[in-house]
Amino acid sequence: MKVNVFFSPANVDELFFSGKTTVVIDVLRATTVITTALHNGAREVIPVNTVDFAMKVSGSAFGGQTILGGERNTKMIEGFNIGNSPLEYNAETVAGKSIILYTTNGSKAVVKAKFSENLFVCCFNNLSAIVKHLFNLDKDFLILCAGNSGAFSLEDTICAGRLVNDMLEINSSIEISDSAKAAVALNKTFGKNILKMLKESEHGQLLIQNGFADDLTYCANVDSIDIIPYYSTGVIKKMIVQ
Repeated sequence: MKVNVFFSPANVDELFFSGKTTVVIDVLRATTVITTALHNGAREVIPVNTVDFAMKVSGSAFGGQTILGGERNTKMIEGFNIGNSPLEYNAETVAGKSIILYTTNGSKAVVKAKFSENLFVCCFNNLSAIVKHLFNLDKDFLILCAGNSGAFSLEDTICAGRLVNDMLEINSSIEISDSAKAAVALNKTFGKNILKMLKESEHGQLLIQNGFADDLTYCANVDSIDIIPYYSTGVIKKMIVQ
């Protein structure tokens, strides 16, 4: 098994992912939102890469059964129902609903990797569930960090490093790329206190400035949710593991 890590989707073509197994990470906050929404009973999450497409899809959906969620520059977009705080995606709000999700980085990363043979969504909340499934799948895989508008993101890389490290603890013979080694090294340095790391990251500080400090506490919870969000034919659903 070989593992690779991409620190941003900016320089990768969509077709590169064809036939591959991919794990998308956007800790702050899209993949945490997706995991939370599905855990709280959402029927599905439909990631989109433009606001216009989000509006178009929502306009053709059944009223009352669809929620338009997401953000631009951390704030809820005008005309959307909810923003991109995982705390908003509670059971009362999302149970039984389809969620159309647009975010600055995360939803775009999922759409970029849409041609993957297997496409999973990961955050700290469901890290062990993803690790266990990848080990059982026994395929080469790559981790796609959503990054920050094409730039490096510390929190996504730390989560990727934690994932790779946990895989190595199960099977030390796994082959890892240079970028995966770098992610593991960064996790050893900065991943000892996840909440502290999130608060000190660039995006974490921006979220705190905009009133989302509680989101960081939620996003820092490791292994609080035991589900595997799986993308197929345009939607993300909770995978039923046999």
